[in-house]
Amino acid sequence: MLKTEAQRVSLCTHCPIAKVADLVGDSCVLLLVRDLLTGTRRFGDFEKSLHGISSRTITEKLRHLEGRGLVERKAFNERPPRVEYSLTPLGKRLGAVIKEMEKYGKSL
Repeated sequence: MLKTEAQRVSLCTHCPIAKVADLVGDSCVLLLVRDLLTGTRRFGDFEKSLHGISSRTITEKLRHLEGRGLVERKAFNERPPRVEYSLTPLGKRLGAVIKEMEKYGKSL
């Protein structure tokens, strides 16, 4: 992700590649989207899949994706509390990008 607002404004305003790089330029974000491409997930699913990544980081990245309109968070009024995450239609469109990254990664 771009570090400053000035970088974001100067690069992302004019370059669609910079926009996408800013959005998904973080391996944790890409892995969250990868997991969500297979369907709705709960927080514990991410903790298992992304072992070694702190729950705080996972929370921050999910909030980032939610704020950008790629992930929907649904909280249920239950005991114990249950929250599910799923991709929005915009988030699902990243699937093609991630699948190409997977193909490329296998060739390395």
